[in-house]
Amino acid sequence: MGYKDVYAAWQADPEAFWMEAASAIDWDQKPTKALFDENAPLYEWFSDGMVNTCWNAVDRHVEGGRADQVAIIYDSPITGRQDKITYAQLKDKVASVAGALAEKGVTKGDRVIIYMPMVAEALIAMLAVTRIGAVHSVVFGGFAANELAVRIDDATPKAIIAGSCGIEPGRVVAYKPLLDGAIELAKHKPDFTVIFQRDEARADMIEGRDFDWNEMQEGVTPAECVPVEGNHPAYILYTSGTTGAPKGVIRHTGGHLVALNWTMKNLYNVDPGDVFWAASDVGWVVGHSYITYGPLVHGNTTIVFEGKPVGTPDAGTFWRVISEHNVKSFFTAPTAFRAVKREDPKGEFVKKYDLSCLDQVYLAGERADPDTIVWAQDQLNVPVIDHWWQTETGYAIAANPLGIEELPVKLGSPAVPMPGYQVDILDEGGHPAPAGDMGAIAVKLPLPPGTLPNLWNAEERYLKSYLTTFPGYYETGDAGYKDEDGYLYIMARTDDVINVAGHRLSTGGMEEVLASHPDVAECAVIGVTDQLKGQLPLGMVCLNAGSGREDADVVAECVKLVREKIGPVAAFKLCVVVDRLPKTRSGKILRGTMVSIADGKDFKMPATIDDPAILDEIREALEGLGYSKT
Repeated sequence: MGYKDVYAAWQADPEAFWMEAASAIDWDQKPTKALFDENAPLYEWFSDGMVNTCWNAVDRHVEGGRADQVAIIYDSPITGRQDKITYAQLKDKVASVAGALAEKGVTKGDRVIIYMPMVAEALIAMLAVTRIGAVHSVVFGGFAANELAVRIDDATPKAIIAGSCGIEPGRVVAYKPLLDGAIELAKHKPDFTVIFQRDEARADMIEGRDFDWNEMQEGVTPAECVPVEGNHPAYILYTSGTTGAPKGVIRHTGGHLVALNWTMKNLYNVDPGDVFWAASDVGWVVGHSYITYGPLVHGNTTIVFEGKPVGTPDAGTFWRVISEHNVKSFFTAPTAFRAVKREDPKGEFVKKYDLSCLDQVYLAGERADPDTIVWAQDQLNVPVIDHWWQTETGYAIAANPLGIEELPVKLGSPAVPMPGYQVDILDEGGHPAPAGDMGAIAVKLPLPPGTLPNLWNAEERYLKSYLTTFPGYYETGDAGYKDEDGYLYIMARTDDVINVAGHRLSTGGMEEVLASHPDVAECAVIGVTDQLKGQLPLGMVCLNAGSGREDADVVAECVKLVREKIGPVAAFKLCVVVDRLPKTRSGKILRGTMVSIADGKDFKMPATIDDPAILDEIREALEGLGYSKT
């Protein structure tokens, strides 16, 4: 069956399609049906089934003949260490940590925050939490203390598991002071924390609250898997919201297992036993879906890579890992390839390694520019597939499903909608737009299994954020069009969330930080195009009258403030003082117009602009930063 047949089979009978996909999962109690739509527009999948995530990712492979197969390869060019963990070893490690957590009172439904670097223990922690029916919320290691505090207050965890440090090229980032600061800031206090000590920076422990990862496991009874309902949350993952307050995306257990398992063969074209590598971080959705759960549930070998595409030690590190570990499918962000291409435009490093094991490459996290795809195709001689999805969906909305059929690649398009997703382009009135016309990209409800059913403790916000603008549809927040062949083109965000190196960050959140500076009267943050990172945030600040400060001093303080409050991940370096900001007569800042000026694009003068002369001032300020070159 080709793609069109598979998609048509889903359209004709979604219930049968997803029940068949569910048969590939081990259930303690099989669900009686796939879709539960009694509370529409809130939908659930496989709700009355009983199942355990960790059993499906670990134990069943041990029992099914994969005990000696490597489950996790840890490869750290930064520390020079490598480690391989078989499925049998993984089961023992996970059951031990789970037993220790259970002994300290963590039970089904309790939340556990995980704040870890890219080490195998991060995956072990995630699996241990799901093993006992608890709910994990992974926070990107090194996130600023107040960002972590906000998540602690929202998730109210019983425990926090953290690494003592993360290791970046040339520096060690101590996590424990950030964790201590976050717990101090948070209203909610965890019962205890577990610290995984790394030799590069050992953490000072607080007696009675902090427990050592290894010592905590001594003499405990390994925990068995606790079956949970199909609609029990496996995890909460916070994503940037337009208001600056993070949104806790929930992933229900049953649909999560079914959907991810289905994608491993159909999308990524790997069979159980093959090595799959997603070069991401467990703090992001790609790390949840395709470092941890997708590959392990499907019986693949997954790679935990602690390094960077360039500089650890050179632009050949990706090719070394692929060659050394026999990677069949590789998944990374376009930013990573842009960094490699900038260092090695002719692909000299590619030639140094035997990449005959590599069958396909996948790009996601931001729009993959045609130049980068063509460069990768030329260097690697394998299909280079752009695909599009979101933290909220957990896996691809649109892709080129190589395991079903290799479709023609169209540069600039993540190809076609996957089964489960009816994607429509809607005009402002909510009517489907003709082929080629730009509009809001929306997905007809219900969303498929494994996508977000709700937000953590924020149902009203879920309905308002995603389901209100276009009744009967999920609003993706992206704008674009479909061509005559049904290929999707994702062109822009429809809100103020920008994409820095594959990380979605809210400009609204950065504006809140800048506005907190005592000398800043008003500010705006826009996303400007960047060759390497896709987008970079650029701040424009208006100073309080009579502040008497030097512009350069205020700019330096603003950059420091954003780095402290949001973290280095924001990549906030561009900031300029301006006299005033362009606005509509009703007071709305014209961010889109400023983006067009910064990127040197033509734009139509907004009809509602208060004073057109301001745009020339903005252009001058942006030229001073090296932007707005038409």
